[in-house]
Amino acid sequence: MNSLRYPKLEIDTFTETRNALHSYAKVLGNWLKLVRLKRKHWWHASLRPSITGLTSRSIRANLDFELQLNLQRSQLQIQTTASDPVFILLEGQSGNALIEEIGDHLASAGLDSQFILNQQEDEAFNKTFGGYQADQAATLHQTLASVTAAMEVLRGSIKEETSPIQLWPHHFDLSMIWLPGEKIPGQDPENEEYSDKQMNFGFTFGDGGIPEPYFYITAYPLPETMPATPLPRGTVWQTEGFNGAVLLYRTLIEEEDPQAYLLDLWTTLLDAGHKLMLTENS
Repeated sequence: MNSLRYPKLEIDTFTETRNALHSYAKVLGNWLKLVRLKRKHWWHASLRPSITGLTSRSIRANLDFELQLNLQRSQLQIQTTASDPVFILLEGQSGNALIEEIGDHLASAGLDSQFILNQQEDEAFNKTFGGYQADQAATLHQTLASVTAAMEVLRGSIKEETSPIQLWPHHFDLSMIWLPGEKIPGQDPENEEYSDKQMNFGFTFGDGGIPEPYFYITAYPLPETMPATPLPRGTVWQTEGFNGAVLLYRTLIEEEDPQAYLLDLWTTLLDAGHKLMLTENS
């Protein structure tokens, strides 16, 4: 198995860049919610990791198009079926400024106005990011690429349904969900958000609860005995803000083989999920 590179992340240097990319990811996510038909678990509104960053994948409208955040080169690429790709330099501009520039290009290419995202009323979309650094964006991409590769190994080992490996714009976290196929008694089976049993294997660059990069594993519904599952050294069970296993990224990169550690952690809890969440084993 190839060893993967997990770069060191200094929160004091990447925070402004992370916040800018979070804003740009929300721009793409809002475009997806505007144009795409809804899919279960909101999979229509998530981004996918690409070889250079994050992509909307194909968006079907009167003019098909794709929006891609190239984190290696700090560019947003607009590709349509009607013209050559257009590149917008990412340099810390506001989310609304990016919306306007993308909209202008798509309108000139022939996209109908109903599929053009309007500027957002949320004041956060007017914030600019003067501390944005292209080299930090590339480092964050390397981190996402390494985590994605490990998730692909985990996903390939699961026989039941899984979600795509996807980046959620709202929280700016990379995630894969295991869906064993069982429904939760007493929940409306038509509302998959609340009725599907599931486990979530995720990674984020930090948030209001834990301000530094970390991995999380959650289960819904959470079996009472799952928090007692023995965890690898360095991983703890979190109860403040949410219930789940948490591994700090800085702890992971101290390991000699970070990918092996991650896969051991994920498979340990996935095995616990099989034993504790499924009716046939209860």
